[in-house]
Amino acid sequence: MSASNIAQQSTPPGPAQSRKGRHASPARARRSALSVALQIALVILVTAGTLVSGFSFVDGDKTLAVLPVIAMVAVGLGLLALTPFSAFVILLLAVRPALDLFKLSSNATGSALGNTATQRGLDPSSIVGVLFLLAAALWLAGRIRSGQLVPGSRLRTAMLAFLAACALSVVGSVQPQASALELLRIGTVVMMFVVLEQIITSRTVMIRVLVTCYVAMLIPLGFTLFGIVTGSPSSEVRGSFTRLTGPFNQSNTFARYLAFLLVFGIAIYPYVKPKLKLLFVAMLGLASVFMLLTLTRTAILGSVAGLVVLAVVQKRKGLIGGLVAIALCALMVLPGVAARFGTLDAESTPQGAPTGNTLVWRLHYWTEVIPLANANPVTGIGLASTQYETDAAKQPHNDFIRAYVETGLVGLVFYVCMLVALVGNARRAVQRAPRDTLESGVAAGALACAVCFVLGSMAANVMSNVVSLWYLIAFAAAAGYVSRTFAPGADSSGLQSRPDAGVVSAGKA
Repeated sequence: MSASNIAQQSTPPGPAQSRKGRHASPARARRSALSVALQIALVILVTAGTLVSGFSFVDGDKTLAVLPVIAMVAVGLGLLALTPFSAFVILLLAVRPALDLFKLSSNATGSALGNTATQRGLDPSSIVGVLFLLAAALWLAGRIRSGQLVPGSRLRTAMLAFLAACALSVVGSVQPQASALELLRIGTVVMMFVVLEQIITSRTVMIRVLVTCYVAMLIPLGFTLFGIVTGSPSSEVRGSFTRLTGPFNQSNTFARYLAFLLVFGIAIYPYVKPKLKLLFVAMLGLASVFMLLTLTRTAILGSVAGLVVLAVVQKRKGLIGGLVAIALCALMVLPGVAARFGTLDAESTPQGAPTGNTLVWRLHYWTEVIPLANANPVTGIGLASTQYETDAAKQPHNDFIRAYVETGLVGLVFYVCMLVALVGNARRAVQRAPRDTLESGVAAGALACAVCFVLGSMAANVMSNVVSLWYLIAFAAAAGYVSRTFAPGADSSGLQSRPDAGVVSAGKA
């Protein structure tokens, strides 16, 4: 600061300045009084909520124990939504894996048993989803009004088209309440992509989003590791298998979440700062072990396919050898993995019990599910309605069949378009990103995760798995930024054509 500035600041205020200060004092006093009142109200709210939650927990009433916590979180997020919106979105990405710890609905996701729409609607994840949709809609409206909206991508168009098909299916749904809630879940995934596409307009923001995704990963990893160390890991028993669930309601959800973070993490590992590499390796190592312990074959095979894609795109031949070594170690150290894959040779058990051949069960179940679409082949029987219309009371375990049955031919066409756009978004980023840069790692990781998702869709229920898909589309949004940045003529559109320097290591390890 210059001497003249210091002199100006140390000059006593003149009469005009004094009058201005005197006029501003009442306003400041009112703002101060309002701030104190809000603080007192928040303290009373938090205290009352804590007391109600604590007494309800002691009495064994899970609903009353969780609802005050939900209310406090909603109020807190509502206040945060008034701050810069990017901070609100970053916080949601950081805490999303923890929300499932407070679920009120049954663990039977994808099943009609003990899992009503009313119960699921009271879950913290559902309430936070509604809050996010409202806040995001207002924020986007403001950007449209101010002319700051980033031009949409093909992926955004395809996702919005599929969401519209899902909304159309609700109109004629046989289970309108369940369909409306499922539409909300898919809507939060689409909205998160739309928002991240608008937010990620610089390399710094892209890195901030990616760092947040892996900071969030510490929650399920730490929770699961603590459970194992203390001898009571969160798990579920399916037939003769005990499978890790982490903080989520099912082992399948935990596995898919880890699969995306693991594959993308391996893609960007060469470009992580040297001082963080050891921590990153530890996180990816835990993630791979925990994913194997979920015994979820679709996620494991999808991860393998994703890593093969990375080996080809990034020309990392060592990944193939690493895969073989991990497979051999898993078979020797984790016998449950070998036993789980061995059930493919077993005879199918009644209604697809977990110890039987679930592939054979799927094939039989698909023949039962597909004819349901005959009631309304154009717009389907409604989202999340399949499990209410079959004896097994389960989702189809195939998102292509689910899209056809529940959203009709219209939904199936747009779902396929969305998957094609997801892969195409990452492929363009791979083609445009400079070699041996973080951007090339982001592009390759997004492509590998897209392949993992497409393969999972063929034999699992991943279409509305919000906690996994938020991170998948975060990676897709980052790849979209890379594609826009290095597209021909990027300078003329006002987008960056060259990444900032000095944020991460530029060379491979």
